[in-house]
Amino acid sequence: MRPRPPINGRGILSGTGLIVMGLTATLAALIFPIWSYSDRSGTDVDVLSAQTVSTQYGPLSALDREFITKVRLAGLWELPAGRQAEEKGTTQAVRTAGRHLVEGHTFLDERVRDVAQKLSLALPNEPNDQQKQWLATLNAAQGVDYDRQFANILRLAHGRVFSVVAQVRAGTRNVLVRTLADDANTTVLDHIKILEATGYVDFDALARDLAAGSTVPTTGSPVPPGPAVDPAPALPVAPDPVPSYTLPPAASTPLPSQSRNP
Repeated sequence: MRPRPPINGRGILSGTGLIVMGLTATLAALIFPIWSYSDRSGTDVDVLSAQTVSTQYGPLSALDREFITKVRLAGLWELPAGRQAEEKGTTQAVRTAGRHLVEGHTFLDERVRDVAQKLSLALPNEPNDQQKQWLATLNAAQGVDYDRQFANILRLAHGRVFSVVAQVRAGTRNVLVRTLADDANTTVLDHIKILEATGYVDFDALARDLAAGSTVPTTGSPVPPGPAVDPAPALPVAPDPVPSYTLPPAASTPLPSQSRNP
């Protein structure tokens, strides 16, 4: 038999070191997932807390502030679009849709300015770039093309904001924002129905546009309120807002032969 080589201390230490390293790696693999999901900053809850401020009406989140801004922006371009439709629409259905937009956003603009004043939030006084482009498109359109552009542009815009209203209403902890979301939900749904009642909405194109996820450029939420903040006054969209708002009669989708008759 061949003699066994002598076992020295270095070999024993080397083998033991490998075993220790393996056990350490295994332990680290077990511990890392626990660390990474507990006591870890930067989670959605942490972001929500960091961007939420306290008010006497309840916590006000960044989404709440963005929603208030979007309600104001909607009125800044949909009110003039509605007035224009009352004059340029070639069918009674389009003119009626324009009247609904004017009445609904006159009411909402009064409401959102009141909410912003109570929460010390500054509001924009002109539409954003995308909304200005939509208004330019409507200004250039004439006749039946105007009717079609009006119905589809406004229906797309209302479809985008409808989901935002639902998200805010479901999660807000601020009583003023909650009430504003209720008013916005009622008004937006009415406008969606009355625009569809024109008979000009292209639902296939609408579905593609909404699925594509193209959105209006981010406006940025207003600065959180504070005791020393004095917000810039938001100019009324209408010179004489109505003090109360009653939805116009519900619209029903006309038959194809009726939808395009003036």
